[in-house]
Amino acid sequence: QVQLVESGGGLVEAGGSLRLSCTASGRIFSMSAMSWYRQAPGKQRELVAGVSRDGRSNYADSAKGRFTISRDNVKNTLYLQMNSLKPEDTALYYCNADSTIWGNHWGQGTQVTVSS
Repeated sequence: QVQLVESGGGLVEAGGSLRLSCTASGRIFSMSAMSWYRQAPGKQRELVAGVSRDGRSNYADSAKGRFTISRDNVKNTLYLQMNSLKPEDTALYYCNADSTIWGNHWGQGTQVTVSS
């Protein structure tokens, strides 16, 4: 059974930082491209950043220069370091794993709230 568990969300003031983590169960992690998405109230879920199996990363324009995605294939953990946070970064952040073998899977989400 595939399971993704996010952690690290919370309440932070504008300009602050948070680091999100996502731990994957089983063998899914090393075989999957991993991504962070977010969904704010009343808005569609959007891609924040992704990292391929071999470590190549991509970012939404809103995340470039402020967020860093990384993966640890030994710990089966995905990270998102978020700096210079803005109120518009407030959202529920989801971890996603995608592979041809294991399919596409989502975590339950972790809330990030940035106060002005």
